[in-house]
This record gives sequence, C-alpha cells and structure tokens, in this order.
Amino acid sequence: MTYCVAVRVDQGLVMLSDTRTNAGMDNIARFRKSFTYHVPGERAITLLCSGNLSITQGVKSTLSKTIKESQLDPDVETILNCETMHRVAQIVGAAMQKMQQRYRENIEMGGSGASASIMVAGQRRGGKPRLYLIYSAGNFIEATEDTPFFQIGEHKYGKPILDRIIGRETSLEDATKAVLVSMDSTLRSNLSVGMPLDLTVIATDAFDFSVRTRIEADNEEFAMISQSWSAALRKGFEDLPNVLD
Repeated sequence: MTYCVAVRVDQGLVMLSDTRTNAGMDNIARFRKSFTYHVPGERAITLLCSGNLSITQGVKSTLSKTIKESQLDPDVETILNCETMHRVAQIVGAAMQKMQQRYRENIEMGGSGASASIMVAGQRRGGKPRLYLIYSAGNFIEATEDTPFFQIGEHKYGKPILDRIIGRETSLEDATKAVLVSMDSTLRSNLSVGMPLDLTVIATDAFDFSVRTRIEADNEEFAMISQSWSAALRKGFEDLPNVLD
C-alpha cells in the first residue's frame, strides 16, 4: 500500500508521499513515489504515484524518454514544453493508458492487480497552480474549490484533518502542517504505510520548489508535529463534556 496526498490552495501546492511498498508480510521494500520535473522560472511539476509499481514506473519511464527525445527534437511534446497543465495531465493519462493496454491482461492473469493512479500537481508560467488525479484508464479529474485536495492509496485515516482544515484560503504553511498530520495519522493506523516521506511545496507564481525534501524517521520537526498533535487530541478529548452523569 501507499499514501499520497496533494493539496491546492490559493498560495500554492503541497504534496506528500510515503515510500513503503508492501509485497507481503515478510517482503517490505521502499520505493520513491514522488517525482519532480522543473524548468527554472517557467514551470514546476510533481507526480505522486500509487498502485501497481510496474505500471507507474512504466509511465515515468515513458515521460522521461520523451523528455530526452525533445532535447534532440524540439517538436517532441513533453510535460516540460506543452502549453498547459491540462495538457500535462493528458500526456500523463495517455502514458498510463498505454501501460495498461500493454500489460494489464498479463498482470491480472498472474493474479496481481494492475490498477494505478497518479496525481499531477504544478504550475507553468502564464497559468494557475493545478492539481489533477489520473485514473488507470487514463482519464482524470481536477481539484476545485469544493475539492481542494486529493488522496491516493490508504487515505481514510488521514482524511478527517484535511476535511476540517483545508480550504482555498488556507495558508501554505497550514496546508503543509495539515498534510504532515494527515500522514502521521495514517502511519499510526496502518503498517503498510511507512517512512521516509517525500515532501514537495510549490508556491504560487514561483515556478520552482519552495520545499523538496525527504523526511527520515529520525526527523525532529516531524516528531515534534506528531507529539504535539497527539497531545492536542488528548487535551481536546479530556475537555469534552461528560455524556453520563
């Protein structure tokens, strides 16, 4: 399993993913699920992946291959030179569809699931920050004011804090704290999600990464957020009115 979360607010985008890949109780591995692409001063894009690892790695390889080809042939369209973020989502969706058509039947015949999903978040010069969720079929939806965040993977444990905190007016700092608390809640409740974490932040109109870092298990700031949130929950619980007289 995995847990990835991405938030879009007026001040920008926040993305967080874990790195655990569970292929069985005695076969746990780590794989990066967050990938960044950047043209300085022009665009910054992050992809977060969940589901069948061979499918999502195939999508990433396809995107990387076209980027390399475009260095020799500028007419090759890639996520780094296309006109809009909507077109970026279409390109990623087409790569997903291609991988599914090529491998899905054989994967499922082998007894494994081929489903996968990818979140695409970013901004290019001349456009607004955008956040998309791409499904296995290659189709996608975009985050809106009514739905300013997406989650993929083991999402149920980390959703309540996002529902209560995230809105379009939420500051980038508060959005970052919210996704970290969301991840902490998931880590505590599901062993199939694990450290380290990859955090990416893109401030509106920066066209660059304000934060692009890995959070290890011994990270003091993340530990402080976890401990403070636990203490706040305990205090809030103790302050609730008694139901029984």
